[in-house]
Amino acid sequence: MPITFQHDILPLKNELYRLALRITLSREEAEDIVQDTMIKVWNNRERWQEIESIEAYCLTICRNLSLDALKKKDNQHESIEEDGNHLTNATSTNLQEAIISKDRIQLVRQLVDALPEKQRACMQLRDFEGKQYKEIAAILGISEEQVKVNIFRARQAVKLRFQELDK
Repeated sequence: MPITFQHDILPLKNELYRLALRITLSREEAEDIVQDTMIKVWNNRERWQEIESIEAYCLTICRNLSLDALKKKDNQHESIEEDGNHLTNATSTNLQEAIISKDRIQLVRQLVDALPEKQRACMQLRDFEGKQYKEIAAILGISEEQVKVNIFRARQAVKLRFQELDK
């Protein structure tokens, strides 16, 4: 059965958005990346029938565009004021808790971002996107065994480093 944009690619839009959002942590950026992904996929429509998994193909493009966007981003640190009005309306206790929580999330994000590329990609696709090992292997072009090893090492590295820094 031939691949069609409406039936095979367009339904992936939400999945692509979640992937882009997990990588960039920016809604606007994720929306742009999904749009760019759809355009790239459409522009390569002559090759669709040659592609084994159109979903893996789309996710790979989205992932690469997301990583490119991260590299282009100069300032990844957001101030608390930019994070929303809910923090300014919070009580001092809630504000402290919000700051601590934000700091921990930021720390984990930095630890994940500091991982080697393959480990980071495997961890994001498995732990944040819920992809199966086979799907991750297809997206990244590596074996399932390599996916499992990369995920294990990524989790261990983040856990150990977080424990060291959280003391």
